[in-house]
Amino acid sequence: MSTVTYAVEGMTCNHCVAAVTREVGGLTGVENVAVDLPAGRIVVTGDAAEADVAGAVAEAGYTLTGRA
Repeated sequence: MSTVTYAVEGMTCNHCVAAVTREVGGLTGVENVAVDLPAGRIVVTGDAAEADVAGAVAEAGYTLTGRA
């Protein structure tokens, strides 16, 4: 299991936090998702592939711009 921090563009409010947490947290292998709204980052703990995390973030309506 690993912990990876990603930069995410477009998150501005608590609704954004909930949407990203729900989508990324629903991925197989994800143990925990922590969203840092002011920094525009998410910290994902588990075994999800970066492409899967990017897809989940996009499904929530935001853009994963890479590792932070």
